[in-house]
This record gives sequence, C-alpha cells and structure tokens, in this order.
Amino acid sequence: MDIQELLKDKTRKPKEKTQIISDWILKNELPIDELLAFAENSKDPVKATCIEAIEYSTKENPNIAEEMVLDFVFKTLNEKAPRVIWESAKVIGNIIHLYPNYIEMAIKNLIVTTEHSGTVVRWSAAYALSEILKLKTNANKTLLPTIESIIDKEEKDSIKKIYQKAIKEVLK
Repeated sequence: MDIQELLKDKTRKPKEKTQIISDWILKNELPIDELLAFAENSKDPVKATCIEAIEYSTKENPNIAEEMVLDFVFKTLNEKAPRVIWESAKVIGNIIHLYPNYIEMAIKNLIVTTEHSGTVVRWSAAYALSEILKLKTNANKTLLPTIESIIDKEEKDSIKKIYQKAIKEVLK
C-alpha cells in the first residue's frame, strides 16, 4: 500500500492513517522527501495529515528531519488552513534545535501566527516559540520581551501558561 492508497482508504480513521504514515517515516519505509513532494501538491486536509505524520515522527526522533523539512514547514506556516499552520508550527518546535542557523527565521515566521484567530494555531506557535526560548540562544534578547508582550495580549490562560513555563525554565 502506498500513501495515496492509504489516504483514500475509507475503512481507516484519520488518526490511524497519520500514525501509519509516521511509522513508515520512522522505519525508513517512506522517504521524507517523497512525503513532502506528495504533500506539496495535495489539498489542505491531506497536506495537514502529512505534516501531522511528520510532527509525530519528529517528536519521537527529531533527527529524521532534514533541512528540507524545515524549509517546507516554513512555507506551509503561511498557508490559510489552520490545521496546516498548527502542524507546521509543532514540527518547527520539534526540530529547530537541530538548525540553530534558522532560529531567527523561525521566530519571524512564528510571531505572525501568535495573532491568528485560532486557539490551536496560537497554542502551537506558543509551543514552538517556547522550545526556541529554552535553547537559550542570543535570539532570547529579543524573543523574551516579545513573548512577554504576547502574554499581555493573549486571552487564553492555557496559551499563556506555555510561555510562562518556558520563561521560568530559562530564568532558572
């Protein structure tokens, strides 16, 4: 069974499909570049499922993500579909520590999503920005005050707590 057949399979639930794709990635049965090429030309729901599978995989093993994954999720972070955006942000949070030269670009791209109307999108941006903050790089000089400003504007306590926890960890 290939990815196209799997995604068309009506007998499987969406989360099951995502888990199968993630397993294929982790077992090197599906090259990540093939998945990215497939996702790039897919409609938003399928693209989001592919990115979610990458998110699952990179949470378990961040090292599977090559630089092309980061490039891809930077692009998809700017799309309209909320699920595509939030899955992309979570991938960034999972792998940015492997690519310190991309931290500034990641911050720039993620800051935009902190003002999104969708709670899950903002939550995912908070996750990714907090992961960057915890890396304790020079970027924290501007990121920390930016996050404090975001906290002041954020209406959801659950999102504020993500940032506050990261700040507490960084200031230990």
